[in-house]
Amino acid sequence: MSKTTRATQALEKLGVKFTLHAYDYDPNAESIGLQAATALGVEPGRMLKTLMAEVDGKPVCAVVPSDREVSMKKLAAAFGGKTAKMMRPPDAERLTGYHVGGISPFGQKKRVPVAIEEAALSQATVFVNGGQRGLQIELDPTDAAQAAGAIARTLTG
Repeated sequence: MSKTTRATQALEKLGVKFTLHAYDYDPNAESIGLQAATALGVEPGRMLKTLMAEVDGKPVCAVVPSDREVSMKKLAAAFGGKTAKMMRPPDAERLTGYHVGGISPFGQKKRVPVAIEEAALSQATVFVNGGQRGLQIELDPTDAAQAAGAIARTLTG
């Protein structure tokens, strides 16, 4: 597995310190984020999942703990919209240049607005997808938000 992805290159270019963690990706897992947390022995609240969605028909990215569900109402509100829905996987892959299960908020093919769950910023470090299935990036949550150009909002619950 290559340890260099567009996500890691984007972080290196910004001078962000991070650690890479590889694990055995299970394509049949019910929850990719929870499977990654279990495989790496990390609390699910520190393992963030990257979700591609649409707010009022425009693409956005939401980064939330793997053990939480994003609220479409709160996601729409975070971006000043009325409605939100999950993006279809083929559209998410085309837009980001990553495969579902390996979508990172960093180094996406097309930059879209990003929101990160505010509660995640209280963690010492968080894990975010590294741009390929089976690769996680561990970094400071504030660095993650800044690198992704994210706004911090309550997106779950």
